[in-house]
Amino acid sequence: RSTPQPQPQDEWDRDLLLDPAWEKQQRKTFTAWCNSHLRKAGTQIENIEDDFRNGLKLMLLLEVISGERLPKPDKGKMRFHKIANVNKALDFICSKGVKLVSIGAEEIVDGNTKMTLGMIWTIILRFAIQDISVEETSAKEGLLLWCQRKTAPYRNVNVQNFHISWKDGLALCALIHRHRPDLIDYSKLKKDDPIGNLNTAFEVAEKYLDIPKMLDAEDIVNTPKPDEKAIMTYVSCFYHAFAGAEQAETAANRICKVLAVNQENEKLMEEYEKLASELLEWIRKTIPWLENRTAEHHMRAMQQKLEDFRDYRRVHKPPRVQEKCQLEINFNTLQTKLRLSNRPAFMPSEGKMVSDIANAWKGLEQVEKGYEEWLLTEIRRLERLDHLAEKFKQKCSLHQSWTSGKEELLSMKDYESASLMEIRALMRKHEAFESDLAAHQDRVEQIAAIAQELNELDYHDASSVNTRCQGICDQWDNLGTLTQKRRDSLERVEKLWETIDQLYLEFAKRAAPFNNWMDGAMEDLQDMFIVHSTEEIHSLITAHDQFKATLPEADKERMATMGIQSEIVKIAQTYGIKLSGVNPYTNLSPQDITNKWETVKHLVPLRDQMLQEEVARQQANERLRRQFAAQANIIGPWIQTKMEEIGHVSVDIAGSLEEQMNSLKQYEQNIINYKCNIDKLEGDHQLSQESLIFDNKHTNYTMEHIRVGWEQLLTTIARTINEVENQILTRDAKGISQEQLNEFRASFNHFDRRNGMMDPDDFRACLISMGYDLGEVEFARIMTLVDSNNTGVVTFQAFIDFMTRETAETDTADQVMASFKILASDKSYITVDELRRELPPEQAEYCISRMTRYIGADGPAGALDYISFSSALYGESDL
Repeated sequence: RSTPQPQPQDEWDRDLLLDPAWEKQQRKTFTAWCNSHLRKAGTQIENIEDDFRNGLKLMLLLEVISGERLPKPDKGKMRFHKIANVNKALDFICSKGVKLVSIGAEEIVDGNTKMTLGMIWTIILRFAIQDISVEETSAKEGLLLWCQRKTAPYRNVNVQNFHISWKDGLALCALIHRHRPDLIDYSKLKKDDPIGNLNTAFEVAEKYLDIPKMLDAEDIVNTPKPDEKAIMTYVSCFYHAFAGAEQAETAANRICKVLAVNQENEKLMEEYEKLASELLEWIRKTIPWLENRTAEHHMRAMQQKLEDFRDYRRVHKPPRVQEKCQLEINFNTLQTKLRLSNRPAFMPSEGKMVSDIANAWKGLEQVEKGYEEWLLTEIRRLERLDHLAEKFKQKCSLHQSWTSGKEELLSMKDYESASLMEIRALMRKHEAFESDLAAHQDRVEQIAAIAQELNELDYHDASSVNTRCQGICDQWDNLGTLTQKRRDSLERVEKLWETIDQLYLEFAKRAAPFNNWMDGAMEDLQDMFIVHSTEEIHSLITAHDQFKATLPEADKERMATMGIQSEIVKIAQTYGIKLSGVNPYTNLSPQDITNKWETVKHLVPLRDQMLQEEVARQQANERLRRQFAAQANIIGPWIQTKMEEIGHVSVDIAGSLEEQMNSLKQYEQNIINYKCNIDKLEGDHQLSQESLIFDNKHTNYTMEHIRVGWEQLLTTIARTINEVENQILTRDAKGISQEQLNEFRASFNHFDRRNGMMDPDDFRACLISMGYDLGEVEFARIMTLVDSNNTGVVTFQAFIDFMTRETAETDTADQVMASFKILASDKSYITVDELRRELPPEQAEYCISRMTRYIGADGPAGALDYISFSSALYGESDL
């Protein structure tokens, strides 16, 4: 603190010569000031230049204002006795570091007014004004700054100096009202009544503040520029009168600051608890939904489940991912603020730690991981089941249509009354039926195989399938038994009859297998199919082309078979045989063969069309695959590149933290702008799933890979920005420079071998490189600070926190206790009234609700313990 020096004597002389009115103001003010001290010794002065001439009252004044004893005064009344006493007073003033220029004892003894006033001003400067200092300014500047701050809120007051700024009296009234609003009603004062305002201030100060009237209102108002020294002397009395209140205000401000930090931190803790509870509740409700692997029986229901899952991944989960990231950021920011304010670390409620949320989230992603794959597998299964069930129904219908009435025919006794030709016809007809029956054996086996596959794939209506299949098998066994019985009966009587006409027999033998071939061809041409690739559909087309290649040969067989019928007709016409029009050996007529052949020829181009339509669908699916792969092969590496770039930015120390923050914000904006590409890829992914495309050989990236990478990228940039924000917060709160922070970062990066973490050995080496002389005990103590959870590593944030604690100061419990002690007037307890009087309402009620009752015998009822409360603020006891 600088020591202001008294005004040089030659400047003093110039002041008095310029304006003699000042001498009158100074004489009145200095006299009143001296008397305000001398009355404590039971005396006073009336004439300032006469009453100090013998030096006795001058020595007494110095003893009163300094609290020290001066040498014993000389008792004589001679001139040399007076000079000796004045010299003792002047020597005492000089011993306090004050230089007296041109002021000698002789001038004081001779009653020189100018010199006497100059001496008194020197005393006032040294003992009343010198110790006034606000924000390390000089005494005069400090007093002026104090006045400006105290009167700033008042209308019509603008303190710029110690002369004309005080002429209207409002500044003095504002000073009094600021500290004692009960003494003056400032709202009733008028700027155009300066004498009234000044007298109000003088009278109130003298009556209630023990400040004597040192100025004259008329002199001040009628003087163009009132004397600066007189005004300063009078105003300094107000400063000293309110010094105690200033001390209490400073203490109250410190306490309010500390309490505000605690209240803000508690609000952040409550917000963390609420957000953690909501997120955990959402995870708790979501996991059972993802764990439910109960398959639906119908494709539409399973596709709805898949749509619900897509909505969950695109709509419901992303906000929760952001909440989880924000929760971690809030937790880190809160812990940083607690460390910076020297508070104990925040410990969330049981089950709501960041690790608990991370574990719950991990559990969610584990059950989520296989859910989509299960849905797609079930959809494939249902697709296959629907296809098989339809195929089963079609084949059963064809078979049951064929078997309709066969049991009745096999059970007939028509051979008992038949003629020879009819017996032969029945026998040949039965042989043809047996041939037909054998041909249908494959169809029955196919039906049974389809039913078995439906059972193995857990078809929901397997019971009806099994019932129908069992009915067909039982009927088939019965047909075999009836066939064998009829054969036995026909063979028993066949020996009695002659051979049936060979041409009819040949027709029947050739027509039956050809008819079966046409039945099989029609069945194959109408057979349902399901494929998932162009290769599979091309395989079906190849098989169809091979079938079409057999048509010429089949047509030859048809012509040969129809030629037999033509030969029968020709023989009958030649020999005049009357034909009945029915082949006794078969139910197949030439018209049946012709009709079925026309049907086969009609089905071939229809089959061609179906296959070509499927080719177009598979080609469209292939385009979707390539379209998705083209984007995914760009987006996947882009996400990885951004992750690496963010990692480089986080360790780059070339620029300031603000520049690093700007760079990260640009990355964050670029990432946000890139979201449209992810959305477009999601759209292509949905088109693929709607087209039942489940594989893609053109890319190694699935939609799930992209989603996970995107979520990690969003989380990484948010966390990295938060780390830089915390570093800025640490730097600004601790008062460390950018250069210091860069030095810390450079030292950390040099020894960082684990991507953002140091092993204890590397940390020791880092400290040694920075000038620390470490023993085992000291290093162990430091490790407990930087790795309180014994993880075995030192993070960058922990390193920064340690280095800032080493280089910066924070408020402490002792400082807060000292502030409360001032408010409590040095008592070891504080009352509710004192808290409400000295602190703002919110902070006062905060203290009252948390302070414990004072248990000392010297405290009144309701007294509060501010000492344990101050300790609890810094984690030294429990609130």
